Formats: sequence, C-alpha cells, structure tokens
Amino acid sequence: MPMMGPQVAPASTDSLMMAARQALSGHAAEDVAALENQIKGLRDSARMAPLFDSLGHVWQQHKQLYAAAYARENAARLANSEKSLNFAGQFYLDVARLPASPQVQQWAVTGAIRSFDQALAINPTNDTTKLALAAAYIDGAGEVMQGVAILKEITAKEPDNIPANLMLGRMSIQSGQLDKAVTRFETVLKKEPENREALYFLAEAYRGKGDKNKAVATLDKLKKIVNDPSFSKDIDDYIKTF
Repeated sequence: MPMMGPQVAPASTDSLMMAARQALSGHAAEDVAALENQIKGLRDSARMAPLFDSLGHVWQQHKQLYAAAYARENAARLANSEKSLNFAGQFYLDVARLPASPQVQQWAVTGAIRSFDQALAINPTNDTTKLALAAAYIDGAGEVMQGVAILKEITAKEPDNIPANLMLGRMSIQSGQLDKAVTRFETVLKKEPENREALYFLAEAYRGKGDKNKAVATLDKLKKIVNDPSFSKDIDDYIKTF
C-alpha cells in the first residue's frame, strides 16, 4: 500500500464477482457454477464452509483474486475460525496491493478490516490480529487515528511491543512528532539492539530534528550490522544529502 482513504467508496461485491465470472473460460465457469449451486442448496454452515473454501481455490487457480478473497472470507466466517479469518484478512490485504482503481482497493481493505474484526470477536486478546487490523486502517483505509488507537492499546498493555512501537514510531515521523519517534525506536532497540528497521528510522528521526551527528552515528551502526558494501555505499550517498 498506501491506498485510498475512507473518502473513497468501495466497489460493489456484485460488480467484482460479475467481472470475475466473465473472465473465466468454459470449464472453469462450469466448476464455479457447480460449487455455487451446491452452496445455494444448503443452510448448514458446517457444510457450506468447505464448499466456499473449494470455491476460493478455484477462483485463485484461475487468477480471479478478488473473487477468491471473498470466497475465503465466507468460508472462514461460516467455519467461525480465527486462523482462517486472519488468513482471509491477509489475503485481502495482498490483493489490495494489486494495481486497481481506488474503489477496488478500498473494497479489498474493507474486507480485510471485516475479517480481522471477526477474528478478534473470537479471540479479543490476539495482538498479532490487532497489529494487522491497525495496519489495514493506517496503510489501507487511511483511517490513521483508528489504527493508532489500536496500537496504543497494545503498548499500554505491553510497553515494549516491538511491532507496535515500530508502527507508532513511523507514524510519529510522518506527523512530525520526532521526539516521540525517537522514544519509540529507542524502546525497540533496548530489546533488539540490532533491529535494522528501528535503526534506520531512528536515524531519520534524528535527521528530522537536525541532529546530523546522531543520525550519521546511527546509520554507521546500521552499516556494520548489515555488513554489505553496496548497502554501505547507498547509506554514504544518502548521508551526503543531509
């Protein structure tokens, strides 16, 4: 990502499914129709879930990824499976990164958020799911405050949570809150002194604050950890732009 913010209305599921069906060849269309007809005749979630899962495989096999994402979400929802809902959410985020209109990207991000929300309804304590939901709000939907609130909920409970502090640190740089960014990345580095992402963005925060010496020193640490001549040259070239 990034993708469009919440001001973009998502595409309709019906239009995307219609486009997916029109793109199928003869035998693939027959396979999809057969599975959909089986599903229509059922009311039992336990029997419908595996059929939606099979439908998702067929859609994916024929490269109709939006339809595949929707089928996987339905399978996971009917099975009431936390693991499958998280998988569906990540699948939606993957297809949201495909070249497409803002409306289609927003549709996929909305599906991801819906799937992660359903997973959290099953297990409200899963911080991995909360992080994925926060990323979907921030990077996908453009609903930054929603995502930040989730991240702060995580760090309130676990102040040294590495993924949450990394995301909050990057958000602090973007919003110009550089002192907060430094604190976030230093928190990560106390726990993981060689965390490359934290070192790079800490240097960015120092650069933004006008502290060139600390920025260069931090990047020098990063060069030693990566230990790659090509990377070191890129960093040295970058430092020259300060």
